[in-house]
Amino acid sequence: MCELERWRPLRATASLVFAEVRTTCRRSHRVATKANGGKLRIVAAKTCMKILSIETSCDETAVSVMEADGDLRQSNYRVPGNALYSQAALHNAYGGVYPNLAKREHQKNLVPLTIRALTEAHLFQRATTTVNCSSGVEKNVRDEQFRRDIQEFLETTQKPDIDLIAVTNGPGLEPALWTGISFARALDIAWNIPAVGINHMEGHIVSAFLQKDRDKSKYQMANIKFPLLALLISGGHTELVLMKEWFQYELIGKTRDDAVGEAFDKVARILGMPYPGGPEIDRATSRARTRTSDVLVSLPRPMLRDDSCDFSFSGLKTAVLYLVRDMKELSETDKENIAREFENAVSEVLVAKTARALEKTHAKTLVVGGGVSANTHIREGLESLIRHSFPDVALRYPEQNLTGDNAIMIGVAAYLRYAAHRTTPHDTLEAVGSLSLAES
Repeated sequence: MCELERWRPLRATASLVFAEVRTTCRRSHRVATKANGGKLRIVAAKTCMKILSIETSCDETAVSVMEADGDLRQSNYRVPGNALYSQAALHNAYGGVYPNLAKREHQKNLVPLTIRALTEAHLFQRATTTVNCSSGVEKNVRDEQFRRDIQEFLETTQKPDIDLIAVTNGPGLEPALWTGISFARALDIAWNIPAVGINHMEGHIVSAFLQKDRDKSKYQMANIKFPLLALLISGGHTELVLMKEWFQYELIGKTRDDAVGEAFDKVARILGMPYPGGPEIDRATSRARTRTSDVLVSLPRPMLRDDSCDFSFSGLKTAVLYLVRDMKELSETDKENIAREFENAVSEVLVAKTARALEKTHAKTLVVGGGVSANTHIREGLESLIRHSFPDVALRYPEQNLTGDNAIMIGVAAYLRYAAHRTTPHDTLEAVGSLSLAES
């Protein structure tokens, strides 16, 4: 573990403008230090940062502590602290995420999870004297109980050795996003550590860049080839995005109605399966495929022959609803057969549209990100596509523990943006539920 010197944007005053002091490992060679016109600059051969990252875009509350070094060509990440709480069981009764419930659970769990992540990273210490942090908390946090929890945490906790706070600022459920952002802003003011906003979907893209080391807390990133095509498939998004160079995005295709993960959840609910539906359908189809290879029901493949790279899953969901209505009584075998045909239809459409996008963009890398990227059959279909039709394209998936929403991917995206000099000043940090990659 490297020891760190400070990196932080300095607050604007009458004589000092916004400036950066980059982190430098003590083992790194310092090339130059210069102060001129109120701006402080440190140039170093190698950077190293400690990042506290926060993810609250939907129904997972996640906090991680990460140490990162390297550059855009090759970088290394160690995660000494990582805490995540899933609200899935609480939302099961609604068949999907209930926004206000998600917000309340984030408020209840952010402080305990932060303490856990900092403790795991050996960065949590109780303050020896009480610090008054009321002004920053009152300014950024409206909910009374959440405000009291944060204030108590800040007043009794010693400032940790952290260089940057990264928080998801969109896309997602705005009440949930604002919870994480309000918390990050309060930490920013109380600890004088800059907070930056990160696009949730960008986090899913960069999560696929990571390769796990033998030490399960370590990841490495290297040899990313551009142009890069990202297939982002989750509960809220289905889109094909071209990344021409680092953080230069172009939308190639998107869903015209339901996201694919949303369709999985709705079909699972029609079949009487619990939320979240994706894993339930994956398990049901696995049993159906083991039992027989015969296709016993038939469902449409929406927009399969359309020459665009767009998707549509609303009609497929409706077709399942009509099929179930016409069958009247369903056995468990019937449910598994319907789930398998639904999964077949989704996989065929995703593979076909991805093939069309690869032909159009001449991408050298295909990244698949988002929670639905964990689906076994979809993975097999995309792997077959690359193997037989695009053998020169590199296919990258996230590690299994990074397919869903998590704070690690937010920290990685923040570090890569820092390395590319593309971080956003903390004073523009706000929740944007429909935030696009082009706006990041």
